[in-house]
Amino acid sequence: MNSLVNKMTSFIVMDVLERAGELQRQGIDIVHMEVGEPDFDVPECVSKAVSDAYSDHKTHYTHSLGDPELREEIAKLYKREYGVTVSPDQILVTSGSSPAILLTMILLCSVGSEVILSNPGYACYSNFVLGAHGVPVYVPLSADNGFQYKVEDIKSKITDKTVGIFVNSPMNPTGTLLEPEFFKELASLAIPVISDEIYHGLVYEGKAHSILEYTDNAFVLNGFSKRFAMTGLRLGYLIAPKRYMEAIQKMGQNFLICASSTAQKAGIAALRDHSGYEERMRNTYNERRVYLLKRLREMGFVIPTDPQGAFYVLADARKFTNDSLKFAFDILENAHVGITPGVDFGSNAEGFVRFSYANSLERIKEGLDRIEKFLVNS
Repeated sequence: MNSLVNKMTSFIVMDVLERAGELQRQGIDIVHMEVGEPDFDVPECVSKAVSDAYSDHKTHYTHSLGDPELREEIAKLYKREYGVTVSPDQILVTSGSSPAILLTMILLCSVGSEVILSNPGYACYSNFVLGAHGVPVYVPLSADNGFQYKVEDIKSKITDKTVGIFVNSPMNPTGTLLEPEFFKELASLAIPVISDEIYHGLVYEGKAHSILEYTDNAFVLNGFSKRFAMTGLRLGYLIAPKRYMEAIQKMGQNFLICASSTAQKAGIAALRDHSGYEERMRNTYNERRVYLLKRLREMGFVIPTDPQGAFYVLADARKFTNDSLKFAFDILENAHVGITPGVDFGSNAEGFVRFSYANSLERIKEGLDRIEKFLVNS
């Protein structure tokens, strides 16, 4: 077996989710606050587009870069929201954003190449780097400054082996946004930036910025799973500098063939006609966010920084534990609520736990009631 696989970590939130599934099969009611999956149905226009695609027999291979209409709509989105011009020929449509991450890592990394990541950060990034024979290099983020990157810290990690810097805004697990000044400074480093923009569209305070507003030396990862609740349709995309597109298309042809044709029709519909769907979803998430922050603080959790986007709260649980993994599974087994241990996101989140508010307010209230009872009785 490839020795690199042994270096990879499990995705702990999936371990929690899978154990929760086992308990549910035993007839136990579980409140899910661990997984980052919207509880909304897809927009009506998406459902209709999928149905029409099947009815019209549009179920065949598409262009390897993706349906030209979909790529046009993605380019329009980036012009409309960020004022940047992206050619449709700079876009590769993928089956979710994960293949886009993998292709970017294969493109940039040789054996021993270094990719700068944040600690804490999205748990899977480091495994994508390892899968491409690269080396993850971590920049520690601190709760004391709201888990924000500092450019000085990034500079201290740059070597002649550095091939990329990962950023994620709004960030998973904290929900924080990166500021325009940071992006400007990052762009000045002249190192490719890999910007995960999957939570754009889900912002409650401030404004999300694309790295493309500041540099074209960047790889943008995005998709439809969060913004349009299309997780099961598996639709994402990669925006890359033109000089890399021939190589990226070649990899796409070999490794992916193309994304689902029907999902791509759904993506076109989502971008063209979602009829206020995003605003309604944002308002609902924000109501949950406000409630969750207030309630967690009342229960004794410390929230170093209020999330500005996405649908997560990273809470300091060190009043209750120094072992976030054990704490999360104790809550799952005893209170029957799924939460994610902070250690899933890196050593700098040990002692923290992540709560997802991608669930109904009623279920969130029930979950917190159960956790509060567990904490009182522990």
